[in-house]
Amino acid sequence: MPPKRSTPKTLHRAWELRKEPTTVETKLWACLRLLQEDGVHFRRQHSIGPYITDFCAPRRKLIIEVDGSQHLEQEEYDVERTSYLESKGYCVLRFWNGDVLKDISSVMCVILEELEKSEPQGSKTDLCENVEDNAAGEGNDPARDRVNGSGDRCASL
Repeated sequence: MPPKRSTPKTLHRAWELRKEPTTVETKLWACLRLLQEDGVHFRRQHSIGPYITDFCAPRRKLIIEVDGSQHLEQEEYDVERTSYLESKGYCVLRFWNGDVLKDISSVMCVILEELEKSEPQGSKTDLCENVEDNAAGEGNDPARDRVNGSGDRCASL
C-alpha cells in the first residue's frame, strides 16, 4: 500500500478551503480548468504532506501558489514550504494576488511555459507557441487562445 499523501486533519482543512475560495483563486481556477481539454488536470487546495497547495497538477509535478500580503510576513515559512515541495519533485510557481487580478494573461503565459517544460516525452503539444501572436488573437494555438485572448473566456473574468 502506498504511503498516505497527508494527514486526515490536513485533508479536512483542504476540503474546507475548497468550499470558500478567494476571488483570486476563483479567477485563476477558471483559467486552469480550460487546460483540461489539453490533458492538464489541476486540483484546488491539494494537500501534500503537512502543506496545502492552492493549485497542483500532480501528473505534471507543478504547483501554483497565489500570495496575498500575509506572505510578506511569512517569508521563512514559504521558503521552508517550497523546499519541502521541491524535495518531493514539484516545481512551485508563485504569483501575487494583484498579478492574477490585473494581468491574468501574463500569469497564464508563465504557467503554460512551465507546463511545456514538464510535458512527458513524445507528447509535445506546444501549449505556448507564438506568444505575441496569440496574445493578439492571431495565433493558431487553441490552448493559448482559450486562456489569453481569442477564446477569451478566461481573460474576461
